[in-house]
Amino acid sequence: MPAENAPAVGNLDDDDYPAYTMGRAADVLGTTPAFLRAIGEAELITPLRSEGGHRRYSRRQLRIAARARELVDQGTPIEAACRIISLEDQLDDALRMNRDMRRRLDERGSDT
Repeated sequence: MPAENAPAVGNLDDDDYPAYTMGRAADVLGTTPAFLRAIGEAELITPLRSEGGHRRYSRRQLRIAARARELVDQGTPIEAACRIISLEDQLDDALRMNRDMRRRLDERGSDT
């Protein structure tokens, strides 16, 4: 196997590796490329670009896009769906930080 192919093989398990073309991503999600462009324009996800300028999506981005599609399918306008997902992510981050702080405080308390 040529050395230039080795790094790509190592990225197969990387959730952030931009492995999906726009067409393939749309097929996987059961949506259209226009939907992916719309959530990109709303800055929910920012696909990477290939050397030729084509959009490439990661598995993590596909999960986010799937959540957006779920909300849109329920009747939520796309802009609102993107804002909801952004707020959900912020809440998850805040809850994780809170847990970490409490754990550190508990560890300090048990050291005294």
